[in-house]
Amino acid sequence: MSEPKKRFIAGAVCPACSAMDTIKMWDEDGTPHRECVACGYADTLNAQGQSVPKEVGTRVNQVAPKPAASKGQTVQFFPNPKLKKPE
Repeated sequence: MSEPKKRFIAGAVCPACSAMDTIKMWDEDGTPHRECVACGYADTLNAQGQSVPKEVGTRVNQVAPKPAASKGQTVQFFPNPKLKKPE
């Protein structure tokens, strides 16, 4: 699959760094994306041209990795008959 053609938008101002003429846009599967070449800001746009905010990762919306099952072994201790308690 070829990389989408990215084009600069004349007069566009970056919402993060306020730099003019640094925004490039492209479409992936009919979804418009934009990125600032000055500061690296990137987002996705909806059908009305508004920015779609990314959900901030929290402990509620992230899947916690399950701990690996330990392959433990049962050990049985036998008393040593040669060892005696001091009296």
